[in-house]
Amino acid sequence: MASLAGFDASVVEPQSAFGPIPAGKYLALISESEMKPTKNGSGQYLQFTFVTLDNGPYSGRHLWTRLNLQNSNRTAEEIAQRELSAICRAVGVLCPNDSADLHNLPLAIIVGMERNKETGELTNRIKGYEAAAGNNVPPKPQQTNLPAPPPPPAAQAPAQQQPSTPAVAPWMRSRKVA
Repeated sequence: MASLAGFDASVVEPQSAFGPIPAGKYLALISESEMKPTKNGSGQYLQFTFVTLDNGPYSGRHLWTRLNLQNSNRTAEEIAQRELSAICRAVGVLCPNDSADLHNLPLAIIVGMERNKETGELTNRIKGYEAAAGNNVPPKPQQTNLPAPPPPPAAQAPAQQQPSTPAVAPWMRSRKVA
């Protein structure tokens, strides 16, 4: 139990019922994540809780997604891995050690609407993920069947060769190294 001494509901506007938010793109972050067992107990899913950051009537709303990372259905696992890859790329963390590494980093979520199979009510579903401004991670290069470009014309070699330093990708130059 908790003491509520001093609270007066007559001076506080009551909270209205939450319905689904309109379909669209929202700035959000992952606030929580947890591995949970599947209904049949044969696998586990990673549940992410997203919180919308947009100013306006839908700021602070919570949405969830479940990724079947351990499932007897290999297709379900592959779908979950692709979705996790999209989340990682959107927040700029390509090799997380823990799901908490993805928390509190802004990303854009694409929210859609669908009917709940059991109740028939409209519910939200996260349908995609994109980088928020400043979190640009380049997409995986697509393989093409184009011939390789010709080598550049030969340049004169420098008189004294300097030791090579590793190149830093342009999008990583502004990031702090942990």
